[in-house]
Amino acid sequence: MRIASNTVSETIVRQIQQLAVQQSRLQTQVATGQRIAQPGDDAAAAGRVLNYQSAGRRAAQYLRNADRALELSQASYSTLAQIKTISDRAGELGTLGQGASSPEARGAYAAEVNQLLEQLGQLGNAKLGNDHLFAGTALDQSAFTFTRDANGRMTAAAYAGNTDAMLVPLSDTANLAPLTSSTTNQALGGFMNQLVALRDALTAGDSVALTAAQTGLMASEDLLVSALAEHGAVQMRIEVNRAQQVDLADSIENLVSGETSADLPETIVRLNQSLTAYQAALQSSASIMRISLLDYIQ
Repeated sequence: MRIASNTVSETIVRQIQQLAVQQSRLQTQVATGQRIAQPGDDAAAAGRVLNYQSAGRRAAQYLRNADRALELSQASYSTLAQIKTISDRAGELGTLGQGASSPEARGAYAAEVNQLLEQLGQLGNAKLGNDHLFAGTALDQSAFTFTRDANGRMTAAAYAGNTDAMLVPLSDTANLAPLTSSTTNQALGGFMNQLVALRDALTAGDSVALTAAQTGLMASEDLLVSALAEHGAVQMRIEVNRAQQVDLADSIENLVSGETSADLPETIVRLNQSLTAYQAALQSSASIMRISLLDYIQ
């Protein structure tokens, strides 16, 4: 039985089109190095790639969080270290004041304490960018407010932040507070008021008040040492979590590459085979399509 010529031609055209599509896909893979250009190329692999990419975006966000947390922690640590220097000098001045033999000497020490107090007030309201470091989660407002006398000297400090801790997610299971605790923040206000008491005791030559101020300063110094140690541990945790996210991002990138990258030697061989098949199909179809009317005459 003879086959109608239009059926033969349609079959040939369809086969040639399929070979052309295959050839185009292989050429694209060789040119881009990627074997998946659209989900239909490998639906299962495409699904895995989408999951990997979602995990990669989370890892990238956690990396940004870690970088921000590290900036805040480092800024807080640096400021606390400067406050610790003020505490050390204030303790020295208190000791010197105890042994001062004249009102003029005590007055000089009191003037220096007053300068330390002003510096401490500035550090207490320190910011990183627009964020206050010691205000808890009230990042947009000053951590401390000050009362001053008619001469502009600070007479009292009050904490104006809140007691909430700003938590930064560093992974799917880990949140960390990069800033100082509410206990440390409120104690900084107490330290400022102790400097006020030390200055006033030096000015008045009151040895009893001076001793009490020194005792308070020692307690503040212990708290500052603890806060610095805590911040060192916080920075270590941030850096460890950051390194883990970097490793995870690299692993995800390798997984995506393994799913999508083409095996170039194999792809080139398949492309050559496809080109050969395409050329052979064109040649054979040209021979088949040379049909004469006499072929249908019985």
